[in-house]
Amino acid sequence: MSDASTAPPSPQPPHGSAAGVSVPDRPTVDGLEERWAPAWQEAGTYAFDRTAERADVYSIDTPPPTVSGSLHIGHVFSYTHTDVVARFQRMRGKSVFYPMGWDDNGLPTERRVQNYYGVRCDPALPYDPSFTPPEKAPKNDRDFVQVSRRGFVELCERLTAEDEQVFESLWRRLGLSVDWAHTYSTISADARATAQRAFLRNLARGEAYAAEAPTLWDTTFRTAVAQAELEDREREGAYHRVAFERTGGGEPVFIETTRPVLIPAVVALVAHPDDERYQPLFGSTVRSPLFGVEVPVVAHRLAEPDKGSGIAMICTFGDTTDVTWWRELQLPTRAVIGWDGRLVRETPEWIAGGPGEALWSEIAGATVHTAQEKVVAALRESGAMVGEPKRIVHPVKFYEKGDRPLEIVTTRQWYLRNGGRDAELRSALLERGEQLAWHPGHMKHRYDHWVSGLNGDWLISRQRFFGVPFPVWYPLGEDGAPRYDDPILPEESALPVDPASETAPGYEESQRGAPGGFTADPDVMDTWATSSLTPQLAGGWERDEDLYRRVFPMDLRPQGQDIIRTWLFSTVVRSHLETGGLPWARTALSGWILDPDRKKMSKSKGNVVTPLALLEEFGSDAVRYWAASSRLGTDATFDTGQMKIGRRLAMKLLNASKFVLGLGVERGTAADPAAVTEALDASVLVDLAQVVRTATDAFERYDHAAALEAAERFFWTFCDDWVELVKDRAYGARGEQAQASARATAAIALRTLLRLFAPFLPFAAEEVWSWWQDGSVHTAAWPAVDELGPAAADTGARGVLRGAGQALSALRKVKSEAKVSQKNPLGAATVYGPADVIAAAARAEADVLAAGRAASITWQEVPVAEGEQSPALTAKAEIAEQQG
Repeated sequence: MSDASTAPPSPQPPHGSAAGVSVPDRPTVDGLEERWAPAWQEAGTYAFDRTAERADVYSIDTPPPTVSGSLHIGHVFSYTHTDVVARFQRMRGKSVFYPMGWDDNGLPTERRVQNYYGVRCDPALPYDPSFTPPEKAPKNDRDFVQVSRRGFVELCERLTAEDEQVFESLWRRLGLSVDWAHTYSTISADARATAQRAFLRNLARGEAYAAEAPTLWDTTFRTAVAQAELEDREREGAYHRVAFERTGGGEPVFIETTRPVLIPAVVALVAHPDDERYQPLFGSTVRSPLFGVEVPVVAHRLAEPDKGSGIAMICTFGDTTDVTWWRELQLPTRAVIGWDGRLVRETPEWIAGGPGEALWSEIAGATVHTAQEKVVAALRESGAMVGEPKRIVHPVKFYEKGDRPLEIVTTRQWYLRNGGRDAELRSALLERGEQLAWHPGHMKHRYDHWVSGLNGDWLISRQRFFGVPFPVWYPLGEDGAPRYDDPILPEESALPVDPASETAPGYEESQRGAPGGFTADPDVMDTWATSSLTPQLAGGWERDEDLYRRVFPMDLRPQGQDIIRTWLFSTVVRSHLETGGLPWARTALSGWILDPDRKKMSKSKGNVVTPLALLEEFGSDAVRYWAASSRLGTDATFDTGQMKIGRRLAMKLLNASKFVLGLGVERGTAADPAAVTEALDASVLVDLAQVVRTATDAFERYDHAAALEAAERFFWTFCDDWVELVKDRAYGARGEQAQASARATAAIALRTLLRLFAPFLPFAAEEVWSWWQDGSVHTAAWPAVDELGPAAADTGARGVLRGAGQALSALRKVKSEAKVSQKNPLGAATVYGPADVIAAAARAEADVLAAGRAASITWQEVPVAEGEQSPALTAKAEIAEQQG
C-alpha cells in the first residue's frame, strides 16, 4: 500500500466537507499527470514484490518498443490495453511483474542513427575514439561520413539512450503502471549474454546451424532477411514473350517473364508434368536467347499451366519457387546479381566466349533496372522478343522495412530450426499453439496458418553492425581459409563476447586474420533472435534465478496482431527448444488503428499520429478511455471525438465526487451498508452489484472494454438519476435516517466506482481517492459484491432506480413542454406506464416528489400488449404557480 504522506498536498476542503476530506473548489483533470506520476514513483505504488510466491504473481512479457524515433498513437492504444489488465490484477491481490524493455538493436535503429548523425558504418576503418559526427547531417546520403564499426555502435548507444528517456517520459504521462526498477535493453551486456547463451545451447543441441544457401537479400541494407519479415507490395511490371531455340531444331519455345534481366542466370525451362503441350520437350534442351547457353527442359508439379505460356524459366534466383526447383531438381547455380544489387562485374564462366559476352560487358556492374532495359533492347533488336511487353501490376517481395525489391543471393547464414523442414517439430509447435490461451480466440488461426506454411528454417543472422554478435570464431588453415566445420566457442561464463574485438580462446590477437590463426564470425543476430527471449531477459534467466522462478513462465504476452508470425512464434520456438514448454499462459492481441479513411496507420504510410499533443490537449485519462473502449483484436478508428467523451467522463467523475463528498462523508470511511434503508438506495446497490459482477467477469475474460462499458453506463445513471433524485433527502429534508441512507449509499457507490474506473482513468480516480481515502486506489482491493451489504441482495429493490428515473424525466418533460423552469413546482401529477415499472417507481415516491417538485403523484398502470416493448413512463401534471 502506498503512504498518503508521499502524495503532494491536496487543496483545502470547502465548506460542507467532513473533517479530513479535502475537495478542491474547482476540480479539473488538467495537471493530474504532473501531480500523480511522481507521487506513484516515490511511493513505490507499482513496485513488484520480490517476496511473492509464483502463485501470487501476475507476470507480463511487455513488448519492448523499437527505439528508432518516436512512439505513435498505435503504441498508446495497445499499451493501454496491457496496463488496464496489470492494474486489475494488482487490485485483485496479485504482485504484478510489469517490466519495460527497449528494443534498441537492428536495422530501424541503424537507419535512424545514419540519418540523424549523417554517418555510414565502414567496418574496415580503425576505431577513432575522438570521432565527432557532423553538426548537421548532409541532405544526400552520398555525403555521409564514414565511421568505424565500434564508433558507429557508440553513436547507436548514445541516440537510443536519449530516445529511451523520451519514451519513458511519455509512458509515465500515459499512466502505465510499470515497475521502472525492472527495465532492460535488447543490446545491453545482460541481453547479449542471454542471447549468446541461448544460441550456444541451440548449437550444442543441433538446433542452430550454419549453411550456404540461397538467401532473401535486401540490397539497400545488404543483409539477409527472414521469411517472417517479408511483405508483398503491388508494383508495375511487364510480361516479355521471349523465344528459346531448340537445340535439335524445330519451333522455338516461348516463355513469358517479368525479369528478362535474369536470362543470363537461367538453368532450365520447366513445365507441369501433365501439360501435354510440353511433354514431348521433357529431356531435351534449348538455348537461351542472346547468351546461347544450353539448358534442359524439365517437369515439376509447381509449374502453372495457366500462367503465361505455361512454361517458365528457372533462374538462380528470381524467386523462392526458383529455389525450390533448383534444390529439388538438383540444378546448377548461375548467380548474376551481387550483394549490392548490381550485376556481377566479372564475366560468368558460362557466358565467357559465347555470343553474349559483348552484351555482358555492357551490363556488368549495372543496377538491375539498367541491365533490364539493356537486355530488353537487345532482345527486341535480335528478334527474340515477340511483340511489345504486356503491362501488369503484380505483387513483389520486399523486406518490411526496405525500399527496394528483394533479390535472392547465395550466402552463408545461421539458421535455427523452427519446423519449416521438420514435420515433427512443426507438429510440436502447432500443439504449443493449442496449449496457449488466445484473446481473442480467432487469432489462433493466424498462428496455425503461419506455422503450417513454413517452407524453411528461421534465418537468424544479419550482415549489420548494431546487434548481438554471434559468439563464434573460426580457425584459419595455412591457406588462410576459415574452417567453418571446426568453430571456436567461448565458455558461457565468458559471455558476452564480441569476436570482432576480442581474441579467440587459445590465440593471440596478432594471429587474427593470419594463416594458421583465427577469424571472427562477421554477423550479428537478427533483432527477433534477441526479442524472442524477452521472457528470459526480463525474468533474469541464468542471471537472477530467484526472480526467474517467481515470474516464469509468464502469465501474459500482450502484442499486436501483425507480429504473431515474428515475435509470438519466435518466442514460442525459443521456449520450446530451451524449456520444453510455453513461455506464457496466454496472449492478448490488440487490433490496428485506422485513419479516417479506414486505412491502417503505420510509419511506412506516413499517416501516424504522435500522442504527446493528444495527451496534453485531452488529458491522459481521455486518451486511455478512447483506447480502452476497443476490444482486443478489434481495429479502432483514430477518433478525437471519443477522447472528448473520455475527458467529459473524467471531469464528471471529479464533479460528481465533489457533490457526494459534500454530503458529509468522513475521511477513510467505507460507510456502513446497514444504514441503507431506502428503496431507491437499495436499488442503486443492487444495480452496482451487477456491475461489479459484470466488470469482474469481463476482466477475467480479457474483455476490458465490456468492463469499462458496464461501469460507465451505471455511472451516468447514478449521476443523472440517483444524484438528482436524492439531493433533497441527502440534505436532511426527510430526517436523519433517510439522510444516513443517502450518505451511506453515496459513499459505498463512490468508493466502488473509483475502483471500477481506476484501471481506465487512473489519474482522476487517484485524485478523488486522495480527497477522502488513505493510500492509493491502485493498491486498494478490487470491489466485491459482498462489501455492498445486504441491500445489494434485495431483489425486490431491482428496478426502483430505473422507474424513479423515468418518472422524474416524465415530470421534467411536462415542465419543458410548458416552457417553465425546472424549479417551477407542479400540482397534482399522474404518471402512466407498465405495471412493473409503475410499481418500482412508486417505491421511491417521496424522492420523485421532492426532485420533481410535485404536490402529489397518482400512479396509473397502462397495459402492454404481449410481445410489445415496454414503453417509458409518461406524465401529466398541473403547473403550479411559482411562490414569491
